[in-house]
Amino acid sequence: MNTLSIIIAIYNRKDELFELLTSLSLQTDKDFEILIVDDGSLVDLRPTVELFHDRLNIQFFRKDNSGPGLSRNYGARRAKNDWLVFVDSDVIVEQDYVQNIKKNIAKVPCDAFGGADKAHRGFNLMQKAISYSMTSVFTTGGIRGSKKAVTKFQPRSFNMGVRKSAFEKVGGFSEMRIGEDPDLSMTLWENGFTTAFFDDIGVYHKRRVDFGKFSKQVYQFGCARPILNQRHPQYVKISFAFPSLFLIGYVLGFIEYFFFERGFILAMYGLYTFVVFFHALLKTGNVSIAAMAIIATYIQMFSYGYGFLKSWILMNVMRMKPEDAFPKHFHKE
Repeated sequence: MNTLSIIIAIYNRKDELFELLTSLSLQTDKDFEILIVDDGSLVDLRPTVELFHDRLNIQFFRKDNSGPGLSRNYGARRAKNDWLVFVDSDVIVEQDYVQNIKKNIAKVPCDAFGGADKAHRGFNLMQKAISYSMTSVFTTGGIRGSKKAVTKFQPRSFNMGVRKSAFEKVGGFSEMRIGEDPDLSMTLWENGFTTAFFDDIGVYHKRRVDFGKFSKQVYQFGCARPILNQRHPQYVKISFAFPSLFLIGYVLGFIEYFFFERGFILAMYGLYTFVVFFHALLKTGNVSIAAMAIIATYIQMFSYGYGFLKSWILMNVMRMKPEDAFPKHFHKE
């Protein structure tokens, strides 16, 4: 029998926790346990958790702040069931989430799995635009939102399941604070374990609620990728550098325009903008979201591209150790 332990590492986000637990209390299959690991929150989360004690098999733990990866490990060590399911505290799951997970792992041989993230109809316009930029085939290649877009799926910790025995074999999440989930996926591959994508376990992921926070988040993702490339060189892809090339090309476009009075490069970016707008309009049916999706897309490409380029130079040109170049990206227990 496939039994599930759902682990939620959380820092503050009291309102989001209420929404997530509400969605979990409405599951068609109620045979699962929940472990909430409070990673040193500045607000009291216990009153929110206590609202659900009569509806959910739930445990609450509070610990000193150490980052999401190590907090998930903390929860995993206390989990009782065969499968560990990690969800971010800012997601909402559909009523058949647990039921569909059990159905899939019963018929698909794998040691870890993941699903897509998407925008809920109740999200605001900016959240929907950011969701588009993070899942579209024209921005991330669709690696987070479509089975067809990937050949070997890397589950992400906002919606990720791992067989407990496999998780323990590889030592769980590493000391990385940013990029700890693809790091775990690739470590599982290196130890002979397999991953799978499940179409019907998508979650509604709120992500960031303004462009400034979104920019900072994807910048950190960009910084993390060369670190991951160094740790797992066999899984490096040229596509990881595309946002940096996108940024460099945009700068070259302005140089071409102002110094050589030609606009060929910028015209290509104009075409790309046109494609993104109409694809977002087709996907969302909303002109405002499509317009904001252009802004979100450029923020994502520029911020991620800059972070990637900076990280690559620091580690490959200046030969810095990742822990010295980005000390805030790592935690120690």
